[in-house]
Order: sequence, then structure tokens, then C-alpha cells
Amino acid sequence: MIFFFHAHRSLVNAKRAIYLCALMAQQDDNVLKKVISHAKEYGFIFPSSEIYDGLSAVYDYGQNGVELKNNIKEYWWRFMTQLHDNIVGVDAAIFMHPTTWKASGHVDAFNDPMVDNKDSKKRYRADVLVEDAIAKMEEKIEKEVEKAAKRFENFDRAMFVSTNPRVLEYQKKIDETNARLKAAMGSNDMPAMKQLIADLEIADPISGTKNWTDVRQFNLMFSTEMGSIAEEANKIYLRPETAQGIFVNFLNVQKTGRMKIPFGIAQIGKAFRNEIVARQFIFRMREFEQMEMQFFIRPGEEMKWYEYWKAKRMKWHQSLGLGEDNYRFHDHLNLAHYANAACDIQFNFPMGFKELEGIHSRTDFDLKNHEKYSGKKLQYFDPELNQSYIPFVVETSVGLDRLFLATLSKGYKEEKLGTGGEENERVVLSIPPALAPHKVAVLPLVRKDGLPEKAEKIVNDLKLDFRCYYEDKDTIGRRYRRMDAIGTPYCVTVDHQSLQDDTVTIRHRDTMQQERLSISAVKSVLAETCSMKSLLQKLV
Repeated sequence: MIFFFHAHRSLVNAKRAIYLCALMAQQDDNVLKKVISHAKEYGFIFPSSEIYDGLSAVYDYGQNGVELKNNIKEYWWRFMTQLHDNIVGVDAAIFMHPTTWKASGHVDAFNDPMVDNKDSKKRYRADVLVEDAIAKMEEKIEKEVEKAAKRFENFDRAMFVSTNPRVLEYQKKIDETNARLKAAMGSNDMPAMKQLIADLEIADPISGTKNWTDVRQFNLMFSTEMGSIAEEANKIYLRPETAQGIFVNFLNVQKTGRMKIPFGIAQIGKAFRNEIVARQFIFRMREFEQMEMQFFIRPGEEMKWYEYWKAKRMKWHQSLGLGEDNYRFHDHLNLAHYANAACDIQFNFPMGFKELEGIHSRTDFDLKNHEKYSGKKLQYFDPELNQSYIPFVVETSVGLDRLFLATLSKGYKEEKLGTGGEENERVVLSIPPALAPHKVAVLPLVRKDGLPEKAEKIVNDLKLDFRCYYEDKDTIGRRYRRMDAIGTPYCVTVDHQSLQDDTVTIRHRDTMQQERLSISAVKSVLAETCSMKSLLQKLV
């Protein structure tokens, strides 16, 4: 009887855990759906070629989206090239000589393990399935820690995780899984990868079954042909990363810029990958944009600079004010063919913690191989050491589209302002003011009595320094709501008093507080909070 009771309780707890997990997943999915819907409704992102029913995992940036995207680019670019005397920029072509990709290792080694569920017909990256399973085990550890922290006043986390039997059991399984994953990926042992999926009892989230195909390698390169006649055409590739455009221009930049080690080369550009699974909105697409910087250093100093750029890049992300708890480092278990150390800065997206930026110690792999395949010397003469060498490289690479999604998803808020109907509800994008598509909306209270003309005069004065929005349709309350929804930090209302004393009402997006001030003071308010300087000064 006692056994039955305990078994029944365990079953109930298991069912409850499954229910809570499903509920949390549903909530996260709902958040993502709301963000996607909002992005389309307010001109941030549209499905590409939508009039033809769209193209899978391809999106266009709308009128507000392109402004936000450009502002993110500017913030990254100015941080790299303006705040660092030893970093310059390039803009390399997408098409490159095909031998470039042979030298970089992409032609032979740019593969991901692929697996299909026979029942749902859905395709997955096998390593991601395993990593998600590991993440669930880590979540279980965190739940145990949270429960214990509530029970004990002077809670010692380190002591707890090193002594608690359940935590130790979870950690042992995590370590074993990581070791098996690393071994399977390192040796390209696809049967071992399938066995790992089976041993972890990983089920397809759609069908709920464990009916998996064999794991196969999938090359991510897009190829095309260059030439006017098919028979004479040469096979070339759409670049899977922007880094190689930097490496092949290493000597050009170093010599023309008289650059001395250590120095960096930054680039923002499109990259293309034939992804196994292109889903989760703009998180994973086949055409995407990267913001990369390759930092050239002396051999033997790579780990010092690797740690330096880890800290530097984390500080940059946290300066955006999206919540420090939403970031974490995640070390790579399976290193890329060019790296001796690598980690991700992960962000808490609606679908959980996922990669936002990668930081790699690329050694001298790229330059050494380009020297080998091209027959050209790619060495740097160090006057301090009086010797020539191939520099080592530390790379920082952040996905622009993913950063856009992070900004949008964490900025999206639904707020109840009291009791009542729609007038007491609002959707607001609380994105950093310096990144907002429009910094200020100038709104005449009514469309008569000279108020539109006064408002347009204010816009003409401000638009040389800030992107402005003018609107005179609908009630002032509805216009406020529309500006909140696209993330405009300030609304300036022009009323009849403005004609008398040159004052306006300025409304703050996040607090909705309003204050009266002179028209001449508006520019200084915007400069203090909305300029790119307001973000950059956090980093100097």
C-alpha cells in the first residue's frame, strides 16, 4: 500500500512536471508569436515575397525595422572603429575565388549532423537536440538550487551543488553526455550520435515519438556558377562567413594602414548558409548579416586577448540595458576546425538561452592556409621582436539579425494601465532610445489653427540631428499608443499654448510622464538620452 502511494505520487509529480514544461514552452511560443505579429503589423519585418506566399526562412526589413537595424549596426561599428585606435574596417565582396573556401576548410569540413523524425517528417540538427537535452538537465539543477535557497537563510550555492546527491547525479549525466557529444562530433561518428539521442530518450517535440533516422552529415555551403556559358562556368560559393574577406585582405590593410600588432579589422556583411533547420523567425535564416572583427596578435598571446574580448563584448551587450541576467557565457565543447578556444555569449530569447555572439581563438589557421594555397607570404614583420611571423587571431562575431530579435523581444511589453477597455492597455517597445527607429514624434493637437505649421517647423529644426516622426491623424491618445508600439522614446505635443509662449508638452515613452518645456529645450533632452553618444560613453 505504501509502495502504491509513493508510486502514485511519483506519477502525479511526473505528470505535473510535464504539464509545467509544456505550459512554459507554450508561453515562450506565445511570446515569440506576439513579437512576430507585432513586427509585421508595425513595419519592422515582413515575410519575403509575401504576395507569392513567401519563401521559407527569408524575411525583409520594413521601414521601421531597417532604421532599428541600421542603428544597431552604427552602435557596433562606432564601438569597434571609433573607440579603438587599432581597429579599422573593410567591406569585402560576397563572391570570392573558390580556392578561398578550400583554404579555409569550409569545402571539406563545414558540416552539421542532420537527423529526421520519421513520424513528423521534421528535420533537426542532431547536436542541437543533444544540447537542448543538456540544457534541460541544467535547468533541473537550477530548480534544485532555487528550492534549497528558499529553505536556508545563509545558503552556500557552491557547497550545495558539490554535495547534494540529486544535483551530483544530474551533473554526472551532463558531464557524460558532453564527453560523448564531443567524442562523436570530433570523430564524425554519426552512429554514436544516433545512439546518444536514443540513450537520452530524446523525443520529437511535434510527434512525441523517438522514431529517428540515421544521423547524416549535411554541408552548409551554397554554390553557384559564374560565367556566361554553362559549359564554361566556374563553380563559386556564396560566403558562409564574412571572416575570409578580412583574412585575404590582411596584408592590404596592414601595409596601407601602417598597422602594428595588435590590431583588428572589422566588417559588417551578408553571409549564406544552407541551414538544416531554418526556423524560429529571424533567429536562424539562410541569408543573414554578421558583424565580425578579427584581432591580429602575437603567437602565444591568444588566450590573454581571448579573455579580453570576452569581457569587452559582454560589457557592450549589457550596455544596451536588456537585463544582465539575460546573458551568459557558454564554452564550446566541440571546437571548430580552426579554433583552440571558443565560447558563445548566449541571450535569453523567447525560446530560451541561445547563441547571440561567438568569440573564437582561431590560432594562425586561416592565414597559414591562405599562404599555403595562394603561394603568397602573409607574414607580419614585428620590429620589436625583429622577426616575421604569421599572426594569431581572436574573432568576435555577432549575428545582426539575432541582436535585432533580442532587442525586439525584450523590448516588447504589454501593459495594463488600469481598469477598462483598450484605452487602458498599451503595447510598448521599450528599446534603447539611441536605437529607436524614431527618436521623437511631433504631434499637433488638432489639424487647424496653425498647429500643423508650428509642428512642422519644430520637425524641420530637429530632423538634422534626430530622426523625427510627424503625425496629425486620430486622437492624441491613439497617436501616443502608435508611437509606443514602434518604440519612439518621446512624443512632443503642440497645442494652442505653444503658439503663445513657444512651449510644448513632452511625453516619455516608458513612464508616460508629461512635462511642459520650451521648444528650444527639446533638442537638449533628445541629445542627452537618444544620441549614440549616450550609449558609447558607457564603454569608455
